Amino acid sequence: MQNQQTTPKKKRFKMPSAYTILFLIIIFVAILTWIIPAGQYSTDKAGNIIAHTYKAVASNPQGIWDVFSAPIYGMVGNDTTEGAISVSLFILVIGGFLGVVNQTKALDDGIATVVSKYKGKEKVLIPLLMILFALGGSTYGMAEETIAFYPLLIPVMIGVGFDSLVAVSIVLVGSQVGCLASTVNPFATGVASQTLHISPGDGIISRAVLFIIVVTISILFVYQYAAKIEKDPSRSYVFEQREEDLKRFALNHEDQPGTKMTGRQKAVLWMFGLTFLIMIMGLIPWDQINKNWTFFTSFTKWLQGVPFLGSLIGSNLTPFGSWYFTEITTLFFLMAIVVMFVFKMKESTFIESFLAGMSDFMGVAIVVAVARGIQVVMNDGNITATVLHWGEMGLSNLGSVVFIILAYVFYIPMSFLIPSTSGLAAATMGIIGPMGKFAGVDPSLVVTAYQSASGWVNLITPTSGVVMGALTIAHVNITTWWKFMFKLMIYLFLATAIFLGVMAVI
Repeated sequence: MQNQQTTPKKKRFKMPSAYTILFLIIIFVAILTWIIPAGQYSTDKAGNIIAHTYKAVASNPQGIWDVFSAPIYGMVGNDTTEGAISVSLFILVIGGFLGVVNQTKALDDGIATVVSKYKGKEKVLIPLLMILFALGGSTYGMAEETIAFYPLLIPVMIGVGFDSLVAVSIVLVGSQVGCLASTVNPFATGVASQTLHISPGDGIISRAVLFIIVVTISILFVYQYAAKIEKDPSRSYVFEQREEDLKRFALNHEDQPGTKMTGRQKAVLWMFGLTFLIMIMGLIPWDQINKNWTFFTSFTKWLQGVPFLGSLIGSNLTPFGSWYFTEITTLFFLMAIVVMFVFKMKESTFIESFLAGMSDFMGVAIVVAVARGIQVVMNDGNITATVLHWGEMGLSNLGSVVFIILAYVFYIPMSFLIPSTSGLAAATMGIIGPMGKFAGVDPSLVVTAYQSASGWVNLITPTSGVVMGALTIAHVNITTWWKFMFKLMIYLFLATAIFLGVMAVI
Protein backbone atom coordinates (compact mmCIF):
# COMPACT_ATOMS: atom_id res chain seq x y z
CA MET A 1 0.00 0.00 0.00
CA GLN A 2 1.52 3.26 -1.12
CA ASN A 3 1.72 6.22 1.18
CA GLN A 4 -0.41 9.01 -0.11
CA GLN A 5 0.94 12.46 0.42
CA THR A 6 -1.67 14.98 1.28
CA THR A 7 -0.96 18.44 0.02
CA PRO A 8 -1.68 21.00 2.73
CA LYS A 9 -4.43 23.42 1.88
CA LYS A 10 -3.35 26.96 1.33
CA LYS A 11 -4.62 29.26 4.00
CA ARG A 12 -6.69 32.06 2.62
CA PHE A 13 -5.99 35.55 3.80
CA LYS A 14 -8.58 36.66 6.31
CA MET A 15 -9.17 40.33 6.97
CA PRO A 16 -8.31 41.14 10.60
CA SER A 17 -11.09 42.30 12.87
CA ALA A 18 -11.76 45.97 13.46
CA TYR A 19 -10.14 45.66 16.90
CA THR A 20 -6.86 44.39 15.43
CA ILE A 21 -6.79 47.00 12.68
CA LEU A 22 -7.45 49.80 15.16
CA PHE A 23 -4.82 48.55 17.61
CA LEU A 24 -2.27 48.31 14.79
CA ILE A 25 -3.12 51.92 13.92
CA ILE A 26 -2.52 52.88 17.57
CA ILE A 27 0.95 51.28 17.37
CA PHE A 28 1.65 53.04 14.07
CA VAL A 29 0.57 56.41 15.47
CA ALA A 30 2.75 55.83 18.56
CA ILE A 31 5.73 55.32 16.24
CA LEU A 32 4.83 58.56 14.47
CA THR A 33 5.08 60.45 17.79
CA TRP A 34 8.83 59.69 17.66
CA ILE A 35 9.09 61.13 14.13
CA ILE A 36 6.54 63.95 13.67
CA PRO A 37 7.42 67.28 15.33
CA ALA A 38 5.23 68.18 18.30
CA GLY A 39 3.06 71.26 18.31
CA GLN A 40 -0.02 72.93 19.74
CA TYR A 41 -2.78 75.37 18.77
CA SER A 42 -4.28 78.05 20.96
CA THR A 43 -7.95 77.48 21.77
CA ASP A 44 -10.88 79.68 22.72
CA LYS A 45 -12.96 79.37 25.90
CA ALA A 46 -15.10 76.67 24.28
CA GLY A 47 -12.00 74.62 23.44
CA ASN A 48 -12.19 75.28 19.70
CA ILE A 49 -8.91 75.54 17.78
CA ILE A 50 -7.95 79.04 16.64
CA ALA A 51 -6.53 79.04 13.11
CA HIS A 52 -3.01 80.33 12.44
CA THR A 53 -1.92 79.95 16.10
CA TYR A 54 0.20 76.80 15.68
CA LYS A 55 3.50 76.69 17.56
CA ALA A 56 6.14 74.01 18.14
CA VAL A 57 6.39 72.42 21.61
CA ALA A 58 8.55 69.80 23.28
CA SER A 59 8.04 66.29 21.89
CA ASN A 60 6.44 63.57 24.02
CA PRO A 61 6.97 60.22 22.23
CA GLN A 62 4.58 57.45 23.25
CA GLY A 63 5.95 54.12 24.52
CA ILE A 64 4.67 50.57 24.99
CA TRP A 65 2.72 51.34 28.18
CA ASP A 66 1.10 54.32 26.47
CA VAL A 67 -0.03 52.09 23.58
CA PHE A 68 -1.73 49.58 25.85
CA SER A 69 -3.29 52.22 28.07
CA ALA A 70 -4.64 54.16 25.07
CA PRO A 71 -7.90 52.13 24.71
CA ILE A 72 -8.46 52.47 28.47
CA TYR A 73 -8.11 56.23 28.35
CA GLY A 74 -10.13 56.08 25.14
CA MET A 75 -13.04 54.87 27.26
CA VAL A 76 -12.64 56.93 30.46
CA GLY A 77 -10.76 59.95 29.07
CA ASN A 78 -7.75 61.89 30.35
CA ASP A 79 -6.50 65.48 30.46
CA THR A 80 -6.08 65.73 26.68
CA THR A 81 -8.90 63.57 25.29
CA GLU A 82 -12.56 63.16 26.22
CA GLY A 83 -13.48 59.53 26.87
CA ALA A 84 -16.01 57.55 24.86
CA ILE A 85 -17.85 56.35 27.97
CA SER A 86 -20.97 58.43 27.28
CA VAL A 87 -21.46 57.15 23.74
CA SER A 88 -20.43 53.58 24.67
CA LEU A 89 -23.00 53.52 27.48
CA PHE A 90 -25.64 54.88 25.10
CA ILE A 91 -24.84 52.10 22.62
CA LEU A 92 -25.24 49.48 25.36
CA VAL A 93 -28.54 50.94 26.60
CA ILE A 94 -30.03 51.22 23.10
CA GLY A 95 -28.94 47.60 22.61
CA GLY A 96 -30.87 46.69 25.74
CA PHE A 97 -33.91 48.64 24.50
CA LEU A 98 -33.82 46.83 21.15
CA GLY A 99 -33.40 43.52 22.96
CA VAL A 100 -36.60 44.15 24.92
CA VAL A 101 -38.51 45.27 21.80
CA ASN A 102 -37.28 42.25 19.82
CA GLN A 103 -38.42 39.97 22.63
CA THR A 104 -42.00 41.06 21.90
CA LYS A 105 -41.60 40.14 18.17
CA ALA A 106 -43.44 43.38 17.39
CA LEU A 107 -41.04 44.45 14.63
CA ASP A 108 -40.91 41.02 12.97
CA ASP A 109 -44.65 40.49 13.10
CA GLY A 110 -45.26 44.09 12.03
CA ILE A 111 -43.32 43.56 8.77
CA ALA A 112 -45.01 40.18 8.27
CA THR A 113 -48.41 41.84 8.70
CA VAL A 114 -47.58 44.43 6.07
CA VAL A 115 -46.51 41.70 3.62
CA SER A 116 -49.67 39.72 4.28
CA LYS A 117 -51.89 42.79 3.92
CA TYR A 118 -50.52 43.60 0.46
CA LYS A 119 -50.86 40.08 -0.97
CA GLY A 120 -51.64 40.45 -4.67
CA LYS A 121 -50.26 43.99 -4.69
CA GLU A 122 -46.65 43.07 -4.02
CA LYS A 123 -45.23 45.85 -6.23
CA VAL A 124 -46.65 48.36 -3.74
CA LEU A 125 -44.50 46.67 -1.09
CA ILE A 126 -41.31 47.88 -2.78
CA PRO A 127 -41.58 51.59 -1.85
CA LEU A 128 -43.47 50.92 1.37
CA LEU A 129 -41.00 48.42 2.83
CA MET A 130 -37.93 50.24 1.54
CA ILE A 131 -39.07 53.38 3.36
CA LEU A 132 -39.65 51.39 6.57
CA PHE A 133 -36.23 49.74 6.38
CA ALA A 134 -34.60 53.06 5.48
CA LEU A 135 -36.16 54.69 8.54
CA GLY A 136 -34.73 51.86 10.63
CA GLY A 137 -31.27 52.40 9.16
CA SER A 138 -31.45 56.17 9.54
CA THR A 139 -32.61 56.19 13.15
CA TYR A 140 -30.96 53.23 14.85
CA GLY A 141 -28.58 51.76 12.30
CA MET A 142 -30.73 48.79 11.35
CA ALA A 143 -28.41 46.17 9.82
CA GLU A 144 -27.97 42.69 11.32
CA GLU A 145 -31.62 42.66 12.40
CA THR A 146 -32.67 42.56 8.73
CA ILE A 147 -31.39 38.99 8.23
CA ALA A 148 -34.67 37.57 9.57
CA PHE A 149 -36.70 39.24 6.80
CA TYR A 150 -35.01 37.68 3.76
CA PRO A 151 -36.60 34.22 4.16
CA LEU A 152 -39.97 35.98 4.39
CA LEU A 153 -39.63 38.29 1.38
CA ILE A 154 -37.65 36.17 -1.12
CA PRO A 155 -40.40 33.53 -1.67
CA VAL A 156 -43.04 36.26 -1.96
CA MET A 157 -41.10 38.28 -4.56
CA ILE A 158 -40.15 35.24 -6.64
CA GLY A 159 -43.68 33.88 -6.46
CA VAL A 160 -45.21 37.03 -7.99
CA GLY A 161 -42.79 37.19 -10.93
CA PHE A 162 -39.87 39.18 -9.53
CA ASP A 163 -36.55 37.66 -8.46
CA SER A 164 -34.41 37.24 -5.36
CA LEU A 165 -32.50 40.46 -6.15
CA VAL A 166 -35.68 42.49 -5.71
CA ALA A 167 -36.25 40.95 -2.29
CA VAL A 168 -32.64 41.50 -1.23
CA SER A 169 -32.76 45.09 -2.51
CA ILE A 170 -35.89 45.94 -0.54
CA VAL A 171 -34.20 45.01 2.72
CA LEU A 172 -30.48 45.55 2.12
CA VAL A 173 -30.61 48.67 -0.06
CA GLY A 174 -33.46 50.08 2.01
CA SER A 175 -31.70 49.74 5.36
CA GLN A 176 -28.21 50.67 4.20
CA VAL A 177 -29.33 53.71 2.20
CA GLY A 178 -31.02 54.74 5.43
CA CYS A 179 -27.64 54.37 7.16
CA LEU A 180 -26.05 56.40 4.35
CA ALA A 181 -28.42 59.26 5.19
CA SER A 182 -28.44 58.69 8.94
CA THR A 183 -30.37 61.35 10.78
CA VAL A 184 -29.81 60.26 14.40
CA ASN A 185 -28.17 56.84 13.98
CA PRO A 186 -26.24 56.45 17.26
CA PHE A 187 -23.54 54.25 15.73
CA ALA A 188 -22.69 56.73 12.97
CA THR A 189 -24.10 60.20 13.62
CA GLY A 190 -23.91 59.80 17.40
CA VAL A 191 -20.29 58.64 17.65
CA ALA A 192 -19.03 61.13 15.04
CA SER A 193 -20.87 64.05 16.65
CA GLN A 194 -19.61 63.19 20.12
CA THR A 195 -16.05 63.05 18.79
CA LEU A 196 -16.46 66.59 17.43
CA HIS A 197 -18.25 67.80 20.59
CA ILE A 198 -21.42 68.70 18.71
CA SER A 199 -24.99 67.52 19.20
CA PRO A 200 -26.24 64.66 16.99
CA GLY A 201 -29.06 67.06 16.17
CA ASP A 202 -26.70 69.48 14.41
CA GLY A 203 -27.32 69.14 10.68
CA ILE A 204 -30.36 66.90 11.13
CA ILE A 205 -32.50 68.97 8.73
CA SER A 206 -30.00 68.71 5.88
CA ARG A 207 -29.54 64.98 6.54
CA ALA A 208 -33.31 64.55 6.34
CA VAL A 209 -33.21 66.16 2.90
CA LEU A 210 -30.41 63.79 1.85
CA PHE A 211 -32.49 60.90 3.19
CA ILE A 212 -35.39 61.83 0.92
CA ILE A 213 -33.08 62.17 -2.10
CA VAL A 214 -31.19 58.88 -1.80
CA VAL A 215 -34.19 56.81 -0.70
CA THR A 216 -36.20 58.14 -3.67
CA ILE A 217 -33.37 57.26 -6.09
CA SER A 218 -33.10 53.76 -4.60
CA ILE A 219 -36.84 53.08 -4.71
CA LEU A 220 -37.08 54.18 -8.35
CA PHE A 221 -34.11 51.98 -9.27
CA VAL A 222 -35.49 48.85 -7.60
CA TYR A 223 -39.06 49.50 -8.78
CA GLN A 224 -37.99 49.94 -12.41
CA TYR A 225 -35.92 46.75 -12.27
CA ALA A 226 -38.86 44.83 -10.78
CA ALA A 227 -41.23 46.15 -13.46
CA LYS A 228 -38.71 45.23 -16.18
CA ILE A 229 -38.29 41.60 -15.16
CA GLU A 230 -42.01 41.25 -14.46
CA LYS A 231 -42.58 41.91 -18.17
CA ASP A 232 -39.56 39.91 -19.33
CA PRO A 233 -38.10 37.48 -16.75
CA SER A 234 -35.11 36.79 -19.01
CA ARG A 235 -33.76 40.27 -18.19
CA SER A 236 -33.18 39.20 -14.60
CA TYR A 237 -29.54 39.08 -13.46
CA VAL A 238 -30.29 35.67 -11.90
CA PHE A 239 -32.53 34.32 -14.70
CA GLU A 240 -30.34 31.24 -15.21
CA GLN A 241 -31.23 30.02 -11.71
CA ARG A 242 -34.90 30.99 -11.85
CA GLU A 243 -36.24 27.43 -12.08
CA GLU A 244 -33.99 26.39 -9.24
CA ASP A 245 -35.11 29.38 -7.18
CA LEU A 246 -38.78 28.53 -7.80
CA LYS A 247 -38.16 25.10 -6.30
CA ARG A 248 -35.80 26.33 -3.60
CA PHE A 249 -38.10 29.12 -2.41
CA ALA A 250 -41.41 27.43 -3.19
CA LEU A 251 -44.20 29.30 -1.44
CA ASN A 252 -47.55 27.70 -0.88
CA HIS A 253 -49.80 30.65 -0.11
CA GLU A 254 -52.43 28.32 1.34
CA ASP A 255 -49.94 27.23 3.96
CA GLN A 256 -49.11 30.81 4.88
CA PRO A 257 -51.61 32.04 7.45
CA GLY A 258 -52.02 35.78 7.66
CA THR A 259 -49.92 37.14 10.47
CA LYS A 260 -51.96 39.01 13.05
CA MET A 261 -50.44 41.30 15.60
CA THR A 262 -51.70 41.33 19.14
CA GLY A 263 -52.88 44.53 20.77
CA ARG A 264 -49.81 44.52 23.00
CA GLN A 265 -47.49 44.24 19.99
CA LYS A 266 -49.23 47.16 18.32
CA ALA A 267 -48.77 49.18 21.50
CA VAL A 268 -45.07 48.26 21.58
CA LEU A 269 -44.68 49.46 17.98
CA TRP A 270 -46.26 52.77 18.94
CA MET A 271 -43.88 53.03 21.91
CA PHE A 272 -40.95 52.16 19.61
CA GLY A 273 -41.83 54.91 17.13
CA LEU A 274 -42.59 57.40 19.92
CA THR A 275 -39.16 56.80 21.47
CA PHE A 276 -37.32 57.81 18.31
CA LEU A 277 -39.69 60.72 17.75
CA ILE A 278 -38.94 62.04 21.24
CA MET A 279 -35.20 61.57 20.66
CA ILE A 280 -35.35 63.53 17.40
CA MET A 281 -37.43 66.28 19.05
CA GLY A 282 -34.88 66.49 21.86
CA LEU A 283 -31.87 66.67 19.55
CA ILE A 284 -33.10 69.23 17.02
CA PRO A 285 -31.59 72.64 18.01
CA TRP A 286 -34.87 74.54 17.76
CA ASP A 287 -33.55 77.95 18.83
CA GLN A 288 -30.72 77.71 16.27
CA ILE A 289 -33.22 77.12 13.47
CA ASN A 290 -35.26 80.11 14.64
CA LYS A 291 -34.25 82.24 17.63
CA ASN A 292 -37.93 82.72 18.49
CA TRP A 293 -38.55 78.96 18.85
CA THR A 294 -38.05 78.88 22.61
CA PHE A 295 -41.29 77.09 23.44
CA PHE A 296 -39.64 73.95 24.84
CA THR A 297 -37.26 75.94 27.03
CA SER A 298 -40.11 78.08 28.39
CA PHE A 299 -42.35 75.06 28.94
CA THR A 300 -39.61 73.18 30.83
CA LYS A 301 -38.97 76.16 33.12
CA TRP A 302 -42.71 76.48 33.77
CA LEU A 303 -43.08 72.76 34.46
CA GLN A 304 -40.19 72.70 36.92
CA GLY A 305 -41.73 75.68 38.69
CA VAL A 306 -45.02 73.88 39.36
CA PRO A 307 -45.13 72.87 43.05
CA PHE A 308 -44.64 69.14 43.70
CA LEU A 309 -45.16 68.21 39.99
CA GLY A 310 -41.86 69.81 38.97
CA SER A 311 -40.00 67.98 41.71
CA LEU A 312 -41.83 64.73 40.93
CA ILE A 313 -40.84 64.79 37.27
CA GLY A 314 -37.25 65.77 38.06
CA SER A 315 -35.21 68.87 38.73
CA ASN A 316 -32.62 67.92 36.06
CA LEU A 317 -35.11 67.89 33.18
CA THR A 318 -33.47 69.22 30.01
CA PRO A 319 -35.63 71.03 27.42
CA PHE A 320 -35.98 69.72 23.87
CA GLY A 321 -33.27 71.19 21.68
CA SER A 322 -30.56 70.87 24.35
CA TRP A 323 -30.39 67.09 24.65
CA TYR A 324 -27.12 65.19 24.50
CA PHE A 325 -26.04 61.62 25.26
CA THR A 326 -27.07 61.65 28.93
CA GLU A 327 -30.64 62.60 28.02
CA ILE A 328 -31.10 60.17 25.10
CA THR A 329 -29.53 57.32 27.10
CA THR A 330 -32.00 58.03 29.90
CA LEU A 331 -34.85 58.09 27.35
CA PHE A 332 -34.07 54.63 25.98
CA PHE A 333 -33.63 53.19 29.47
CA LEU A 334 -36.98 54.64 30.53
CA MET A 335 -38.79 53.48 27.38
CA ALA A 336 -37.42 49.95 27.73
CA ILE A 337 -39.16 49.79 31.10
CA VAL A 338 -42.33 51.31 29.61
CA VAL A 339 -42.32 48.57 26.92
CA MET A 340 -41.98 45.98 29.68
CA PHE A 341 -45.16 47.24 31.37
CA VAL A 342 -47.08 47.79 28.12
CA PHE A 343 -46.33 44.23 26.94
CA LYS A 344 -46.86 42.88 30.49
CA MET A 345 -43.46 41.22 30.33
CA LYS A 346 -42.16 39.34 33.33
CA GLU A 347 -39.40 41.09 35.25
CA SER A 348 -37.04 38.15 34.74
CA THR A 349 -37.72 38.12 30.98
CA PHE A 350 -37.15 41.87 30.81
CA ILE A 351 -33.78 41.66 32.58
CA GLU A 352 -32.71 38.72 30.43
CA SER A 353 -33.77 40.47 27.19
CA PHE A 354 -32.20 43.79 28.19
CA LEU A 355 -28.87 42.20 29.11
CA ALA A 356 -28.92 40.02 25.98
CA GLY A 357 -29.50 43.12 23.87
CA MET A 358 -26.64 44.89 25.63
CA SER A 359 -24.34 41.94 25.01
CA ASP A 360 -25.14 42.07 21.27
CA PHE A 361 -23.76 45.62 21.19
CA MET A 362 -20.84 45.12 23.58
CA GLY A 363 -18.42 44.79 20.65
CA VAL A 364 -19.59 48.11 19.20
CA ALA A 365 -19.22 49.87 22.55
CA ILE A 366 -15.67 48.55 22.99
CA VAL A 367 -14.55 49.31 19.44
CA VAL A 368 -15.46 52.96 19.99
CA ALA A 369 -13.09 53.10 22.97
CA VAL A 370 -10.29 51.32 21.10
CA ALA A 371 -10.68 53.73 18.18
CA ARG A 372 -10.66 56.71 20.55
CA GLY A 373 -7.30 55.37 21.75
CA ILE A 374 -5.78 56.59 18.46
CA GLN A 375 -6.76 60.12 19.36
CA VAL A 376 -5.38 59.63 22.88
CA VAL A 377 -1.93 58.67 21.53
CA MET A 378 -1.92 61.56 19.03
CA ASN A 379 -2.98 64.12 21.65
CA ASP A 380 -0.62 62.85 24.35
CA GLY A 381 2.20 62.70 21.81
CA ASN A 382 1.47 66.33 20.79
CA ILE A 383 1.25 65.49 17.08
CA THR A 384 -2.47 66.16 16.51
CA ALA A 385 -1.86 69.89 16.15
CA THR A 386 1.03 69.25 13.76
CA VAL A 387 -1.11 67.08 11.49
CA LEU A 388 -3.84 69.74 11.62
CA HIS A 389 -1.25 72.41 10.82
CA TRP A 390 -0.19 70.48 7.73
CA GLY A 391 -3.84 70.18 6.80
CA GLU A 392 -4.35 73.90 7.39
CA MET A 393 -1.49 74.74 5.01
CA GLY A 394 -2.72 72.23 2.42
CA LEU A 395 -6.30 73.48 2.62
CA SER A 396 -5.41 77.16 2.37
CA ASN A 397 -5.99 77.12 -1.38
CA LEU A 398 -8.93 74.72 -1.34
CA GLY A 399 -12.52 75.87 -1.16
CA SER A 400 -15.17 74.31 1.06
CA VAL A 401 -16.72 72.40 -1.86
CA VAL A 402 -13.44 70.74 -2.84
CA PHE A 403 -12.70 69.83 0.79
CA ILE A 404 -16.05 68.21 1.55
CA ILE A 405 -15.99 66.12 -1.64
CA LEU A 406 -12.40 65.06 -0.92
CA ALA A 407 -13.46 64.11 2.62
CA TYR A 408 -16.30 62.02 1.14
CA VAL A 409 -13.90 60.28 -1.25
CA PHE A 410 -11.35 59.78 1.58
CA TYR A 411 -13.90 57.93 3.70
CA ILE A 412 -14.75 55.40 0.97
CA PRO A 413 -11.47 53.42 1.15
CA MET A 414 -11.34 54.03 4.92
CA SER A 415 -14.75 52.35 5.20
CA PHE A 416 -13.31 49.26 3.50
CA LEU A 417 -10.32 49.32 5.86
CA ILE A 418 -12.42 49.84 9.02
CA PRO A 419 -15.90 48.35 8.36
CA SER A 420 -17.14 49.40 11.80
CA THR A 421 -18.94 52.74 11.39
CA SER A 422 -18.47 53.52 15.07
CA GLY A 423 -14.77 52.64 14.99
CA LEU A 424 -14.20 54.66 11.83
CA ALA A 425 -15.85 57.74 13.30
CA ALA A 426 -13.98 57.56 16.59
CA ALA A 427 -10.65 56.93 14.83
CA THR A 428 -10.73 59.70 12.23
CA MET A 429 -13.30 62.37 13.05
CA GLY A 430 -11.01 64.08 15.56
CA ILE A 431 -8.67 65.01 12.68
CA ILE A 432 -10.98 65.44 9.68
CA GLY A 433 -13.53 67.56 11.61
CA PRO A 434 -11.07 70.30 12.66
CA MET A 435 -9.55 70.27 9.14
CA GLY A 436 -13.03 71.08 7.87
CA LYS A 437 -13.07 74.21 10.01
CA PHE A 438 -9.93 75.45 8.26
CA ALA A 439 -11.74 75.01 4.93
CA GLY A 440 -14.87 76.74 6.24
CA VAL A 441 -16.95 73.54 6.42
CA ASP A 442 -19.40 73.03 9.27
CA PRO A 443 -18.54 70.00 11.46
CA SER A 444 -22.01 68.52 10.98
CA LEU A 445 -21.41 68.39 7.21
CA VAL A 446 -18.16 66.48 7.78
CA VAL A 447 -20.24 64.00 9.79
CA THR A 448 -22.63 63.70 6.83
CA ALA A 449 -19.73 63.08 4.41
CA TYR A 450 -18.31 60.34 6.65
CA GLN A 451 -21.56 58.46 7.19
CA SER A 452 -22.55 58.81 3.53
CA ALA A 453 -19.31 57.15 2.43
CA SER A 454 -19.65 54.44 5.08
CA GLY A 455 -23.25 53.70 4.09
CA TRP A 456 -22.32 53.70 0.38
CA VAL A 457 -19.56 51.14 0.93
CA ASN A 458 -21.74 48.94 3.15
CA LEU A 459 -24.11 48.36 0.22
CA ILE A 460 -21.55 46.21 -1.59
CA THR A 461 -18.56 45.39 0.61
CA PRO A 462 -17.74 41.66 0.96
CA THR A 463 -16.38 42.36 4.45
CA SER A 464 -19.92 43.08 5.68
CA GLY A 465 -21.65 40.20 7.39
CA VAL A 466 -24.98 41.80 6.51
CA VAL A 467 -24.24 41.86 2.76
CA MET A 468 -22.76 38.37 2.64
CA GLY A 469 -25.47 36.95 4.89
CA ALA A 470 -28.24 38.34 2.70
CA LEU A 471 -26.63 37.07 -0.52
CA THR A 472 -26.02 33.64 1.00
CA ILE A 473 -29.68 33.28 1.97
CA ALA A 474 -30.72 34.39 -1.54
CA HIS A 475 -28.11 32.16 -3.24
CA VAL A 476 -26.76 35.16 -5.14
CA ASN A 477 -23.07 35.51 -6.01
CA ILE A 478 -21.34 38.69 -4.83
CA THR A 479 -20.21 39.49 -8.39
CA THR A 480 -23.83 39.29 -9.58
CA TRP A 481 -24.78 41.69 -6.82
CA TRP A 482 -22.05 44.10 -7.93
CA LYS A 483 -23.30 44.01 -11.53
CA PHE A 484 -26.85 44.66 -10.35
CA MET A 485 -25.77 47.52 -8.05
CA PHE A 486 -23.30 49.21 -10.42
CA LYS A 487 -25.63 51.90 -11.81
CA LEU A 488 -27.30 52.57 -8.46
CA MET A 489 -23.89 53.02 -6.81
CA ILE A 490 -22.98 55.65 -9.40
CA TYR A 491 -26.32 57.44 -8.95
CA LEU A 492 -25.93 57.48 -5.16
CA PHE A 493 -22.30 58.61 -5.32
CA LEU A 494 -23.07 61.51 -7.65
CA ALA A 495 -26.22 62.54 -5.78
CA THR A 496 -24.39 62.57 -2.45
CA ALA A 497 -21.35 64.41 -3.82
CA ILE A 498 -23.55 67.09 -5.41
CA PHE A 499 -25.58 67.41 -2.19
CA LEU A 500 -22.42 67.83 -0.08
CA GLY A 501 -21.06 70.41 -2.51
CA VAL A 502 -24.28 72.43 -2.44
CA MET A 503 -24.48 72.29 1.36
CA ALA A 504 -20.86 73.47 1.65
CA VAL A 505 -21.70 76.78 -0.04
CA ILE A 506 -25.09 77.39 1.61
